[in-house]
Amino acid sequence: MRFSDWEPHYTAILAYFGFEREADEAAARVLADLADRDDVGLLETLLRGRPVTVCGNAPSLPGELDRIEGTVLAADAAAEVLADHGIRPDAVFTDLDGATDVFIDLSEQGTVMVVHAHGDNVPLLRHWVPRIPGPLVATTQAAPLPHVHNFGGFTDGDRAVFAADELGAASVRIVGFDLADRNVDPLKRGKLYWAGELLRLIGYDLQ
Repeated sequence: MRFSDWEPHYTAILAYFGFEREADEAAARVLADLADRDDVGLLETLLRGRPVTVCGNAPSLPGELDRIEGTVLAADAAAEVLADHGIRPDAVFTDLDGATDVFIDLSEQGTVMVVHAHGDNVPLLRHWVPRIPGPLVATTQAAPLPHVHNFGGFTDGDRAVFAADELGAASVRIVGFDLADRNVDPLKRGKLYWAGELLRLIGYDLQ
């Protein structure tokens, strides 16, 4: 998705949550400095022309593992659920708020870490990014920078779907998503609302 197409949605998200674009842009610059490589070509190879399954971290995920096929993308802490069941995701889309040392182990095994910068995760970026030994792709929800990509999307899960769509997946199956979950705080509820709205933009209606 071109940033000019994404920007109106991004602006609406900023207004909805009261987030600051300048903070997102500053975080993207920090990530650009920390990320000394860009493995987007590898990510595209894993996605283009292939069936893809995006795994969210809803409580339903363990019961849906038999639906997984093709390239496996995990949204943040879903990676640990998959690893616990013997499944190594091909890529993890994460803003690092669910990061653990399992992420480092997966990275050492070749999982692509697609690390996202936003206005309030700079300390996490500084802590985790230098520790990632394997393939790395940097992303932002603000204007892209050299080697910091914006495929569209807002939460870890819908950003994975947007990336799969943008990079030419043959099909995208979505498991472990519960956008109607009411057992979450108001901020998370708002994020789930926007995930649903954004996914509909590219043809996925999970409501």
